[in-house]
Amino acid sequence: MTRIDLVTGILGSGKTTWIKKYASYFIEKGQRIAILENDFGAVNVDMMLLQELAGPKCHLEMVLGGGDPDCHRRRFKSKLIALGMQGFDRVIVEPSGIFDVDEFLDLLQEDPLDRWFELRTILTLVDSDLEESLSTEMEFLLASQVANSGKLVMSKIDQLKQEGLKEEEIKERVNHTLAHINQSLESIKCSRRITKKTLFCKDWNLLTGEDLEGLSQAGYQLYAYEKNWSLEGASSSTHYFLHVSMKEEQLKGLLQEMRSDSSCGKIFRVKGFFKGETGWVEVNATRKKTEIHKINQGQEIFIVIGEGLNKEALDRKFQTVNTNDQYESI
Repeated sequence: MTRIDLVTGILGSGKTTWIKKYASYFIEKGQRIAILENDFGAVNVDMMLLQELAGPKCHLEMVLGGGDPDCHRRRFKSKLIALGMQGFDRVIVEPSGIFDVDEFLDLLQEDPLDRWFELRTILTLVDSDLEESLSTEMEFLLASQVANSGKLVMSKIDQLKQEGLKEEEIKERVNHTLAHINQSLESIKCSRRITKKTLFCKDWNLLTGEDLEGLSQAGYQLYAYEKNWSLEGASSSTHYFLHVSMKEEQLKGLLQEMRSDSSCGKIFRVKGFFKGETGWVEVNATRKKTEIHKINQGQEIFIVIGEGLNKEALDRKFQTVNTNDQYESI
């Protein structure tokens, strides 16, 4: 049977960064793997970020949004069937940050997936410096993803170090996040409580093969909880802005203006690519941190993720700096 892993985490938790490290471990071991990106949006930027892994030992697939949830579920199952027929050693599923884990667990019980796949582990990534105030929707998604995980992997420890925090201060932040997680579990009437034994808390730059092997065997849990959210009723939204060109020095000002203007809505994350004067630039911005990197190739697209987003207001922000006459938004 093909081993299958699920890597969950709410928006901005670091799933794509983790997948790169996790998948590379299996590739280096000589295993033949597949990565399935399951996204409810119309465009998957994260798939572009994983392209460097593609090769004889790593196959990339994606399920994109469009249509109703049942239609998306059928696409998801069809992709899993296709991967199951190809005899991979391992399939790693990276879903959207608004993913319902129950959908995945239910699908694996259906024929023929129940005969082809063996669920090995569910890893849930949680920002080690989790925001104090999350929306009701994000609190539910956090708790429901944690409820089924075999191991919680704390992300962005390296960023706390870069901010100059000492080891004791980092531990305090992690403990605060742990308390937040358990409060979220309580809010959905889940009896599970996370302890430090369930946490994997380490700078990802210092990961070893032993660390990754242990996490690949972390298993999963099945806890009952009260379901008070569905994809159909999700208040989070995503908008796409294509063919955006600007000067590199304008980017941070643009992001700041979008986040500070309430007419744009509540922005969780802005990610994408644009071509500056010196080449391609990758952008990944949350309310806490903005990361900007030079890359070899990209695609002129920005994705804005949030709640109550106003596309027209966001359009106006982009158009104040955009110099590309092919600009369009979705």
